[in-house]
Amino acid sequence: MAVTSWKDLRKDVAHRMDNTVEVLKKEFSGLRTGRAVASLLDPVMVEAYGQHMPLSQCATVGVPEPRMLTVQVWDKGQLKAVEKAIRDSGLGLNPMADGQMIRVPIPPLNEERRKELQKVAGKYAEQARVAVRNVRRDGMDSLKKLEKDGHISEDEIKKHEKEVQGLTDETIKKIDESLANKEKDIMQV
Repeated sequence: MAVTSWKDLRKDVAHRMDNTVEVLKKEFSGLRTGRAVASLLDPVMVEAYGQHMPLSQCATVGVPEPRMLTVQVWDKGQLKAVEKAIRDSGLGLNPMADGQMIRVPIPPLNEERRKELQKVAGKYAEQARVAVRNVRRDGMDSLKKLEKDGHISEDEIKKHEKEVQGLTDETIKKIDESLANKEKDIMQV
């Protein structure tokens, strides 16, 4: 994007950093914590009608109890495909067909699996930090270009660099807080 003012640049940098935090939270929602959450099945892809599609496009996921998900399949002919997709998703779930509904019990996590999930959460958080630092670098480069093109002065660039760094620090703090909350969630028995 060709930025011609600090205001546009700041808005772009803040927006991209906020998006990074949102993506991280979405990735965290896919990590199983031992409690049933409908978003747990978001990454499941079903082979239906000759193509791969998200589970949400061929069924409704419900949470009737803390350790149980229900999947109401819209087309009864897709029941087996949905059941297989959940089983093969790598989430460690064992779905059971019950008429046109699939029941998915959420087994309690063992200590080893909890530690694995903690490492995965840490990896997601580090990827988000790297993305934020890349956005900061792009922002700093754009500031230098604005100065070179004569849109802002040398004094303004120093002030704006501090603002970009402040946005970066604030976003990294949000990432660290999200990670701490997710780790606490994972380790709860």
